[in-house]
Amino acid sequence: MSSADNKVLTLSEVRELADDKNKCIIIIDNNVYDITRFLEEHPGGEEVLKEQHGRDATNAFEDVGHSSDAREQMKAYKIAKLDSNDAKRSRPTVVDNSKGDTRGSSDESGSSWTKWIIPLVIAVAAAAIFKLLSKSGQDISQPPTAI
Repeated sequence: MSSADNKVLTLSEVRELADDKNKCIIIIDNNVYDITRFLEEHPGGEEVLKEQHGRDATNAFEDVGHSSDAREQMKAYKIAKLDSNDAKRSRPTVVDNSKGDTRGSSDESGSSWTKWIIPLVIAVAAAAIFKLLSKSGQDISQPPTAI
């Protein structure tokens, strides 16, 4: 068991850590990570990590579908657990973005179901319209005849 497993931080303590612009602090599954050293190594680029700085990045992390190797690798960056009283709050935002810090202000719905459901509905509607307009048994390459 590492010392990070025993250390517990409150949201206010995580906020203090996240106020340091030279660090990148995230929360995933109620665990606090300092991923500053990992930014340049991240296969998806450092910007996606910086967007989650000071935030609960659990949904973003899970939406990507990280491998078991990635989950194992992240243990090296764990610095603490989130206090159980703070962990009960849903998706805490730690950094106050009104101070001009835009690293934590990304739209978290960017990887939500709306990104794929809207194109799917459009495709189904287009297919239905095509079927209705091209009645079976008619050659659609020939112009319609007048009555």
